[in-house]
Amino acid sequence: MLVVHVHVHVKPECVEGFKQATLDNARKSVNEAGIARFDVVQQADDASRFVLIEVYRDPDAPARHKETAHYVRWRDTVAPMMAEPRTSVKFANLFPEDADW
Repeated sequence: MLVVHVHVHVKPECVEGFKQATLDNARKSVNEAGIARFDVVQQADDASRFVLIEVYRDPDAPARHKETAHYVRWRDTVAPMMAEPRTSVKFANLFPEDADW
């Protein structure tokens, strides 16, 4: 498993639009064979900050995800909403065991 945390800071006036676009993308993403989880969380003390927690079943799954129509639509929709470029951090899964996802 590959776990990716994507940190996003959006313009305050774009929070609701970002949430709508991102939840649509997440709902479609969890149906991809290569995705085990796709969580969207919003920072409690700053509503303009989000983390997308993406859990991929294999190292090639992120590239396949980025080829989907829903990802491309999300990327193009949210690009002008960004207060700063999004960043990501990749993690190796330790628990639960990969087979338990």
